[in-house]
Amino acid sequence: MTKELFLEIGVEEIPAGFLPKAMADMKSLMAKELEQARIPFGEIRTLATPRRLVLVVTGLPAEQPDAQLTALGPAKNVAFTPDGAPTKAAQGFARGQGVDVASLQIITTEKGEYVAAVKKETGRPTVELLPVILPRLMGNIPFKKSMHWGDFDVRFARPIHWIVALFAGSVVPFSFGPIISGAVSRGHRFMADTHFLVRDFGHYQEECARHFVIPDPARRREIIRDQVEQAATAAGGALLPDEGLLDEVTYLVEYPSVVRGTFDPSFLEVPKEVLITSMRSHQRYFSIVDRDGKLMPGFITVNNTLTSDPDVVVRGNERVLRARLSDARFFFEEDKKVPLSRRVEALKSVVYQQKLGTSYEKMERFRALAESLADRLAPEVKGEVSRAAELCKADLVTGMVGEFPEVQGIMGREYALLQGEPPEVARAIAEHYLPTQAGGVLPTSDIGAIVSIADKLDSIAGCFGVGLIPTGTADPYALRRAALGIIAIILDRGYPLSLGETIDRSLELLAPKLTRPREQVAAEVREFFRGRFVNLQAGEFPGDAVEAAVAVGSDDLVAAKARIAALAEFKSHPDFEALTIGFKRAANIVKEGVDTPVNPALFTDPSEGELCAAFAGVKSSVEEKVAEHSYLEALTRIATLRVPIDHFFEKVMVMAEEPEIRANRLALLTGIARLVGGIADFSRLG
Repeated sequence: MTKELFLEIGVEEIPAGFLPKAMADMKSLMAKELEQARIPFGEIRTLATPRRLVLVVTGLPAEQPDAQLTALGPAKNVAFTPDGAPTKAAQGFARGQGVDVASLQIITTEKGEYVAAVKKETGRPTVELLPVILPRLMGNIPFKKSMHWGDFDVRFARPIHWIVALFAGSVVPFSFGPIISGAVSRGHRFMADTHFLVRDFGHYQEECARHFVIPDPARRREIIRDQVEQAATAAGGALLPDEGLLDEVTYLVEYPSVVRGTFDPSFLEVPKEVLITSMRSHQRYFSIVDRDGKLMPGFITVNNTLTSDPDVVVRGNERVLRARLSDARFFFEEDKKVPLSRRVEALKSVVYQQKLGTSYEKMERFRALAESLADRLAPEVKGEVSRAAELCKADLVTGMVGEFPEVQGIMGREYALLQGEPPEVARAIAEHYLPTQAGGVLPTSDIGAIVSIADKLDSIAGCFGVGLIPTGTADPYALRRAALGIIAIILDRGYPLSLGETIDRSLELLAPKLTRPREQVAAEVREFFRGRFVNLQAGEFPGDAVEAAVAVGSDDLVAAKARIAALAEFKSHPDFEALTIGFKRAANIVKEGVDTPVNPALFTDPSEGELCAAFAGVKSSVEEKVAEHSYLEALTRIATLRVPIDHFFEKVMVMAEEPEIRANRLALLTGIARLVGGIADFSRLG
């Protein structure tokens, strides 16, 4: 009969952002520990609140299964003499393994015959292994930040106050720092600050319910969502969706309780994004909107306790929010007194990066780059692109953005509209920060898209140019996110852009700041983009199709993705495998290729003429489709060469003894290889 393992780690409040990852890490670490200990298991489940991390494992056996362990020793001819007598090598190996030399066995491996010691290891009781596994598990949880206390050689996200560790209802004895495991948990810190005994996970859930603790974050999230939606409806509006805030609040409370408050409608004169940001980021309040999506003068907050007098809680929250919104209104009114265009000069005193200069210098660089991009991609909006680029960083020196950094770009848009800038320029000022995350919202106009590409590429090229290159997980300037953003914009808008030329132009503008050779930096930045592009496409298409298409070029990202998509679809073509074999064979034979015209007079077998005619019949149409980026159609027409290629390789020997015939056949294969090679490197296809 299998058993249950229950572990609860009671702590001081752990930051909400730590908990989802800690749950996932506990689950994977526990699975690894059990696998290494050869203990089979069923389901592993993790739960969390700010004050506790919970792990439950079902399906554990009472004892670790027996195992047969094989230790490989020296080669047979080293371990035994020709007449079969053990050598000192065999004797030493047997002694080291704790077995009799006569029990050594001969095992055949890929490298030959070797001696081996085969030992049976009797499984130990699971309860004897867990006191070692559990503290090691706790110590290995990789929190973003950990602390240690006293002279104890252990670290954890926050000080631990209690540990419940049970296997089949009995305590698993161990210590972690000064804390000794037991069977006693604690209730809600404010509503039920008492101890309670735990027998198993089911009993734990019952006791938690009695002590105002909801340990399951999924359940807490469901309760919070229902309550805030009901509160918004009671206010005559609807909840402004905010999944990120819902996730955060879920891990801030153990027992959610929702209250609703209001604020002075006069604050609605401030841009709604500022009000929402102030409520969300500083107070963790949900916003309410009317049926038209307009912000209403109300908020919803989630408390960690029930209260006997909700009005007191509401008044307290309203008082705090009033102060925050008053600050926002003050900054908004003061900022309006200085037009956004007059603030651009102040960017000269804002250091963007010590080696790359001020924000004003950065603006001048990416404005010039954006103008170059506009010449190529959308010349009709070049003037608007230049203006948006000039103004898009000016709100960094406003009081509002200084107080609420989250609204940069948004306030630039609002202040631009107030000073009479065209709406499309104002919108681009806000959109040039997009996307803010992988898969995020993209700019909706060419103006915003072009300025966004220019700004992000200046950051990437500049940082690479002065040696600030991402390493491992360290990416302080978010260059990976910037590169993914550029790729997403280019693909979304279908820009026929040479990435290499654009990088070169950016580095040309950065020339006075570079501390590394420009050519080397250009190559590194191109490879940086290539890596991000390949990883992005590999999540959507087969890996070999991505590698095969990118191998022939990724400078034009739109064309590269079109080749990938076509190749991925073409893999289902009935002639795909046979064609791949033929194309690989042709590419291997021609290598560098033969650049002489094919002479039909030198054909000695009908199959040569057949292939030459078939190739000539599709060449121009394939090239036309490639030029149009209609790669699937191009591949479909290339597929008509399958039979002629097969006949060619069946009937003739390419490397004929006669030099002229050999060169003529190589020239024919060279043409085919190059036609196909313009779409993909078929040698990389599985």
